[in-house]
Amino acid sequence: MDLDRLDEHLTDLTAANRFSGVVRIEAADRLLFESAYGLASPTWRVPNSSAIRFDTASITKLFTAVATLQQVEAGAFALDTAVVEYLGLTGTTLSAAITPYHLLTHTSGIADDADEEDGERYEDLFIERPNYSVVETEDHLDQFVFKPPRFAPGEGCRYNNVAYILLGLMVERATQLRYREYVNERVFAPAGMDRSGFFRMDMVERDVAEGADPVVDANGQVSGWHRNVYSYPPVGSPDGGAHVTAADLARFHTALRAGHLLGPESTAAMLTPKERYKRRGTGTHMTGYGFEFETDADGEVRFYWKEGINVGASGALTFYPAGDVTSVVLSNMENGAWEPIKIIDRLVTSRAV
Repeated sequence: MDLDRLDEHLTDLTAANRFSGVVRIEAADRLLFESAYGLASPTWRVPNSSAIRFDTASITKLFTAVATLQQVEAGAFALDTAVVEYLGLTGTTLSAAITPYHLLTHTSGIADDADEEDGERYEDLFIERPNYSVVETEDHLDQFVFKPPRFAPGEGCRYNNVAYILLGLMVERATQLRYREYVNERVFAPAGMDRSGFFRMDMVERDVAEGADPVVDANGQVSGWHRNVYSYPPVGSPDGGAHVTAADLARFHTALRAGHLLGPESTAAMLTPKERYKRRGTGTHMTGYGFEFETDADGEVRFYWKEGINVGASGALTFYPAGDVTSVVLSNMENGAWEPIKIIDRLVTSRAV
């Protein structure tokens, strides 16, 4: 497959209601491909474009990891600082032994608010609790700090969203800034991400994709669209929900690799595998964690990536070192990104770019 056929495949997926979003591919910072598909708003039939900002879901954790390491570099706390003591969270079920290193590498053992590895859905947290009541970072605490831990810190590796809530709180305490303010000023701005931000779902904001998933009837036909406005809090937090364009997400990766966000040691730490875990539903395949980037942990690193998924949102930033290729897929559908990601992977690994 070559780039000429990529557009054809993406167009077919869009026609089948299996993709809506933007795809961007760069090689050595040279743009090879960028195109938009589907609708930014199924309600008003507004098409997607390269200017549209998409909810990144858990890709946001990359920005939190950078913010955390910036504060480590600044001396506000260390990778081995006692998190519970630093945040004053004694009296909870959180272990006193948890450190930022554990949180960054998903080895803390704390219970998640919605455990994706057990198939729990984040939107179910708001069946009884109004989602509009969760706005500040600390508002998330009651959803997990009194749940029993999964394992002792450092004795396992299990993907965990709320670990990044705690990291966000540490950044807030260290800087006396709200998490979103800090990321806008210290991550987005120096990376040149001038189109990115944390946009409230209950406020009108131009060029922000409306998250919606197709409702399929018994005959397999799309009978409507389900919007995600009640599925999670109205504004992003340290574990998910920042909005970016595909170009801005690529700029973030370029700035990170170039050392514009972190010093050399912390930059290497972001990209180097440290812990191994088995992803749910993948048999025996093992994945390695850096500080939030994931990578194939066996042998030479073929690529590293960070993905995100939520109701009405999915995407991934992927980097292939051998060809210096960066791909960005952002979608305003929960499962929209995955097939394009597979197609691009085949394209890049066949050296067709």
